[in-house]
Amino acid sequence: MSLVLYTYWRSSAAYRVRIVLNLKGLDYEARPVHLVNEGGEHLKPAYRAVSPQAQLPTLLDGDRVVRQSMAIMEYLDETRPTPALMPVDPAGRAKVRELMQAVGADIHPLGNLRVLKAIETEFGADPAAKEAWSRRWIKHGFDGIEQVMSDGTSGRFSYGDTPTLADACLVPQFYNAVRWGVDLAPYPTIRRVVEACQTLDAFRKAAPEAQPDAPKSM
Repeated sequence: MSLVLYTYWRSSAAYRVRIVLNLKGLDYEARPVHLVNEGGEHLKPAYRAVSPQAQLPTLLDGDRVVRQSMAIMEYLDETRPTPALMPVDPAGRAKVRELMQAVGADIHPLGNLRVLKAIETEFGADPAAKEAWSRRWIKHGFDGIEQVMSDGTSGRFSYGDTPTLADACLVPQFYNAVRWGVDLAPYPTIRRVVEACQTLDAFRKAAPEAQPDAPKSM
């Protein structure tokens, strides 16, 4: 199998890539890297040899190594172009990238495990404070995304009527919003799009609970 994905069941960034792999119908070998066990397997020398930044996911395509979820997603769309997950026109592609980055650059980094650990150990945040922190930044991001997606460019999905890379970013962040108890009532467009995505096997098979390294009690 030429494709290998270093992944973790609850990693939002890896979740995005799993969705894209499934939408493309690509077989791949999942190599779980536990972010918590033994202080985090991603911090061990074995994984740092693969990812010097000690971050997930990492994709191996034969001898090629691709890191960072956004880069991996676009790489897969360019090297395996069917079905296309980006619009053909520049304006459409820019819109999809806008939605991708609203999640990947603005919301996700602030709720990343290492950030939550830092505000706990360095600033004394207790579990309630960490949850409030996560809800704050998801809400801030969703406020903007909801407005952007209500401008007439969204159809059944985030952009138009077929899945794009924007949906692969939105669904994992929605999962996190549910996990942290965000009030989702103010986001009817986001909820509608996520519901449409969840009707597709590609999204369901990529879900955290469906992964081989997910806790068996889930």
